[in-house]
Amino acid sequence: MEDILHKIKALLYDNPLTEDPNDFTARVNSERSLTVSEICQSAARRGGADIAAASMQHGVELFLKEMAYQLCDGFSVNTGYFTATPLIKGVFNSPNETFDPKKHNLLFQFNQGETLRKALANIEVQITGVAESGLMITQVTDMKTGSVNHLLTVNRNLKINGYKLKIVGDNAANGVYFVSQANGKRTRVEDSDVVTNNPSELMIVIPKLPAGQYLLEVTTQFTNSSLLKEPRTTQFEKILTIQ
Repeated sequence: MEDILHKIKALLYDNPLTEDPNDFTARVNSERSLTVSEICQSAARRGGADIAAASMQHGVELFLKEMAYQLCDGFSVNTGYFTATPLIKGVFNSPNETFDPKKHNLLFQFNQGETLRKALANIEVQITGVAESGLMITQVTDMKTGSVNHLLTVNRNLKINGYKLKIVGDNAANGVYFVSQANGKRTRVEDSDVVTNNPSELMIVIPKLPAGQYLLEVTTQFTNSSLLKEPRTTQFEKILTIQ
C-alpha cells in the first residue's frame, strides 16, 4: 500500500434524492478554489518548481491557451492528469441534417486522467461529522446539454439541487439570482420562471443573460417549521458559464 500523502476532509449531508431518512452523501469540505497564480506560487514555495512562480504561471497560461486552440480545431488532449475532448450533443434526424446551434450543442468534456487516478491511492478521506442542514446548493444541471456545475443555456431549464431551497416568504429579496463576475450585476429570475419549487430541488428557466461567468444565489425565508423573520442567502461555490 502506498504512503498516504494527502488528507481530504468531508462532511455528511442528508441525501435529498432518496426517501431513506438515515442515508447521507459526503461532500468535500473545500476551503476555496485556487487560481493558476496561487498554484504556481505554492509550487515555488514548496520547492516543487525550479523556476520562479511568475515564469511558471506564464508557461502554464501559454499551454492552456494553446490547448484551447487545438481543442477548438477538433483535437483531443491527454495531459496524463486530465483528458479533454470536444463533444456534440443533440439528435440529428437524417444523414443530411447539418449542425444547428438552436438544436445541437457543442461543448468540451474534461475527465480524470491516469496520473490523477493513481494519486487517489495516496489520499485519506476523513469524515468529520454531519453538517448542519442549512440552506445550500449542492449541484446544478443544465437540462438542455446535461452539463453539471458548468455550462448554462439561456431560456432553457436549470435544475438546482440542495437543501431548504424552497422559495417562500413575503420579503422582496426572496428568489433566484445570477451574479455577473464581470460587473457584479445581479439578475433575478422571474417568479413565473420558477417551474419547480421544492426544498431539495428548484427548476428554473435561465434568463437571457449575456455570455460570461456567473455565480448562482438563492434567497428564501424557508425552514422546516415556521418562516424565518429575515431571508437568508446561499451562493453556489462553483462559477457557471454562459457561452
